[in-house]
Amino acid sequence: MVLDCGALRPSQNAYDWLGHGVYFWEDSPARAMRWAEEMKLRPEGPISRPTVLGAIINLGNCLNLIDPERASLVQQAYLDYLQQCDDRRDPPAKNKGIECKPRFLDCAVMNLLHKLRSEGDLPPFDTVSGFFVEGRPLYPTAGLRSLDHVQICVRSPACIAGFFRPNASH
Repeated sequence: MVLDCGALRPSQNAYDWLGHGVYFWEDSPARAMRWAEEMKLRPEGPISRPTVLGAIINLGNCLNLIDPERASLVQQAYLDYLQQCDDRRDPPAKNKGIECKPRFLDCAVMNLLHKLRSEGDLPPFDTVSGFFVEGRPLYPTAGLRSLDHVQICVRSPACIAGFFRPNASH
């Protein structure tokens, strides 16, 4: 099967923590399948037949959130977001839940960052990569959790070089 990168629908939810784009789990096809199966069970179920698609991604100009230099851009976008909310007299979005799911505030800040870069004639970020803390601690006082993972949000479909079927035993 040949799949055109344009056939992928970018996620445009108000709670997408890395902003709008096509989401991938880095090196975790089992976690991706688990998520797809969870989505199928939801009442609004956007997924009817869960499957996992691997992708070869050239990160291009990546907003890598574990890089302190890049993370500072997000901090500034947050301050800009608060100022915009104040100017409009709108309450800022809030992240919800124990593990900050859904992440309405994060999505609003990321999307504003991308918009401000565009308006400022700065090069757009093709991708966003971030470490997501999720699940139960692996042991008492652990900083690592059972569902921790890296996600990549592809904003520029040209960064997807190809697709493959992940190895089920991975």
